[in-house]
Amino acid sequence: MTIRLLIVDDDPLVRAGLTFMLGGAEDIEIVGEAADGTQVAPLVERCAPDVVLMDIRMPAMDGLTATEALRARPGAPEVLVLTTFHADEQVLRALRAGAAGFVLKDTPPDRIVSAVRRVAAGDPVLSPAVTRQLMTHVAGTSPGTSPGTSPDARRRVAAGRLATLADREREVAYAVGRGRSNAEIAADLYMSVPTVKAHVSRVLAKLGLNNRVQIALLVHDADPATGDGADRGGDVR
Repeated sequence: MTIRLLIVDDDPLVRAGLTFMLGGAEDIEIVGEAADGTQVAPLVERCAPDVVLMDIRMPAMDGLTATEALRARPGAPEVLVLTTFHADEQVLRALRAGAAGFVLKDTPPDRIVSAVRRVAAGDPVLSPAVTRQLMTHVAGTSPGTSPGTSPDARRRVAAGRLATLADREREVAYAVGRGRSNAEIAADLYMSVPTVKAHVSRVLAKLGLNNRVQIALLVHDADPATGDGADRGGDVR
């Protein structure tokens, strides 16, 4: 399957470099380029990308605003955030808005290609270690809380939302928070991979979330110790 990719960055040299690098992959087609967030929605309508590689800091409309607007639409493409920082408030907000992960601008080319493929396949590009780093260094808010909410209040809100899940769904949610793949969850919980996928889909629907990264962030809010020692290969740094 060919992955249709839209590149969004205000620097024409960066766009040219990304286009040259990613366009060389046999399974990736660059279907459009945008210089700022205002151009994203029209290009998504016209080009129908599977993945949007989105710079965060841009004039006119930044990547965060564009990500929030895009992911609020039905049938939105996946968003992979492009940034220069690991622990950045805007990165965390983009992940909470529904971005599937992030890559640094100095990431080796082959790993950016791999990240695009992972996101297109529905896998997050974010390890538990990076989740903890973001949550430790940046004050975030869970859905349903206001900016500046204390960690204790955020924990109560997140735990309350997870408590609405059935027992098996909650087990799967916590496994996602520990960075487990569907195959690993299936082995750990003695169920089939299709059953795990069905549970993940129900968790997303019940909690009003739109990808596994948001599940992991909510689980981390409810229990910051979740994932300790469970760092796996989704970290692209």
